[in-house]
Amino acid sequence: MKVYILEDEHNIYLYIKSLLDAIPYVQIVGYSPSIAQAERELLESNPDLILADIQLKDGSSLSFLSELKLDINTIFITAFNQYAIEALNIGAIAYLLKPLVPEQFMEAIEKCYKKNTEFKFNSMQLSMAESYLKSPSRPRKIALRTFEYTQIVNIDDILYCHGDKGYTTFYIKDNKPMMVSKVLKHFETMLPESEFIRCHQSYLINANYIKKYFKDGQIEMSDGKMIPVATRKKDVIQQFLNDM
Repeated sequence: MKVYILEDEHNIYLYIKSLLDAIPYVQIVGYSPSIAQAERELLESNPDLILADIQLKDGSSLSFLSELKLDINTIFITAFNQYAIEALNIGAIAYLLKPLVPEQFMEAIEKCYKKNTEFKFNSMQLSMAESYLKSPSRPRKIALRTFEYTQIVNIDDILYCHGDKGYTTFYIKDNKPMMVSKVLKHFETMLPESEFIRCHQSYLINANYIKKYFKDGQIEMSDGKMIPVATRKKDVIQQFLNDM
């Protein structure tokens, strides 16, 4: 598997290189510390995987790769930054955090090699993440990745989400349900807390679509679905509705 590295911190590059050198099926076909150099070299190197720092000294790799419209697996690498992480999550884009944890890094490389997971992203996903980074505010769209496709969904159209084990099913206005292989907690942190309520361990609901709240501990949504309310959440729900 051919890997191209886009990283402007030389010590980080050396560390990544040392991890990759220990993997027999990996060949490093290029390294660039800048967008300008990557523009000249990336396409010629024909990699199977790009490892890219998000922010380099001469620009954003999100913007750069979005413009290239490449059909290549990409894993972004970023220091802990709340806006950057939210941006990548909004675009449903794979990333690793600095400092890199060897076990997590190796697992991501192996998944790519074995094609258990595809780390390919379209220009719209990358543009969404880039726009969020430039203007960090709660977005009104979210990218949902299923096993077959990625769909851009208006947050305002999400009725509720149902979590079951490691999966979350989205129920969307005028659309069929979508199952995503991420836990409900992941989306609870992404969707605006002023509108979405975790009323039960298995449900996250959009308060704008509540039709009725029954004191016995159930909520009827606009589509007729009856959703349970956990006992410890009843007061929270009542207060939330009082404040609407």
